Amino acid sequence: MSTTYEAPGVYSNIVSSGNKPIESVGASTAAFIGQSSTGPENKAMLITSLAQYQKLFGGVEQGGNLAHGVQGFFMNGGGRCYVYNIGASKEGQTVEEIAALIKGEDRGPTSRTGLNAFKAIEDISLVAAPGMTDAMIHQMLGDHAALCGDRMAILDGIEDLGESQLHEFPRIGDNKSAALYWPWISVFDESIKKMTFVPPSGHVMGAMARVDSERGVHKAPANEVLRGALGLKYSLTRDEQALLNPRGINVIRDLDDMGIRVYGARTLSTDKEWKYVNVQRLFQVVKQSVTKGTEWVVFEPNNEELWGNVERNIRAYLKTLFNQGALQGKTPEEAFYVRCNSATNPQENIDLGVVTIEVGIAPVKPAEFVQINIQQQLEQEQAN
Repeated sequence: MSTTYEAPGVYSNIVSSGNKPIESVGASTAAFIGQSSTGPENKAMLITSLAQYQKLFGGVEQGGNLAHGVQGFFMNGGGRCYVYNIGASKEGQTVEEIAALIKGEDRGPTSRTGLNAFKAIEDISLVAAPGMTDAMIHQMLGDHAALCGDRMAILDGIEDLGESQLHEFPRIGDNKSAALYWPWISVFDESIKKMTFVPPSGHVMGAMARVDSERGVHKAPANEVLRGALGLKYSLTRDEQALLNPRGINVIRDLDDMGIRVYGARTLSTDKEWKYVNVQRLFQVVKQSVTKGTEWVVFEPNNEELWGNVERNIRAYLKTLFNQGALQGKTPEEAFYVRCNSATNPQENIDLGVVTIEVGIAPVKPAEFVQINIQQQLEQEQAN
């Protein structure tokens, strides 16, 4: 910008450095969908405390598994969630009818129901329907998370095995945006003053929020105590877990003095690249953060100066993640790369008004199996 100087003196100008710091988006806001006999219906309500939930929707008597899920979320470290009430359970109501209410309809911004009501809420990162174990509903939750691309579906395994064997355990198909947890946990139910089994999804999402806050989204949300869990519907051995782990079923274990812990960190993906929950969530956070952090680029001149600024800002953000231990490698160069230059933005891109940025990261993966080599060395006297 040119300036005309008419009189002698010292003049100063404020010039932008081109640095636009990028910050990581939050990854711990949950969304619950379920049934309550009281409270607002067919509307996503922002809830920031258990007391607020109870004021709007009542307690376990009114909300059942939905109430237990929200309670478990806040008890384990959750801070923000959205609650969508599809209405009270009705006598004779089928699975198909409940599934239709959960799926909902999308008739535009003013008329979105069911899971569609969560679409436009960008800060949601986790979504669950506590206690809903039907395969059709699991599929809906997983599809919702995958289509949105910025969240994960946390699913509850069936409450009762019945006559089924562990190797026959039902699960949904291949989905990197969904994770399933089992078995159900035992908690003390204040409404009936005795122990009862509840679905684990709310407690698990609260534990995820706690890990995100204490360690970061790159830390696998596993080997974490579930607060409020006093027992398990089924207590599994290591060998029994070995039947479920390869299928992506995250087992909750009672580890005696170590407490009841989430002892798995797998998605339902069969692709080894997306096998772990924390890897999927880290990529989601990086994608969202870079997208939001580069919104200022829109309508800027598409030239070398812009590309340099974009590349520098993203590198600075990824360097922060590297310093936090979120990425693999001894150096930043081994951990990530960013390309925004004439190679990624040829003239045809410029003519179309498109800026292309390539970002690659090497995520830290959990040490799921720790191998220990033990050597026994004989005393010299014994050896002789």
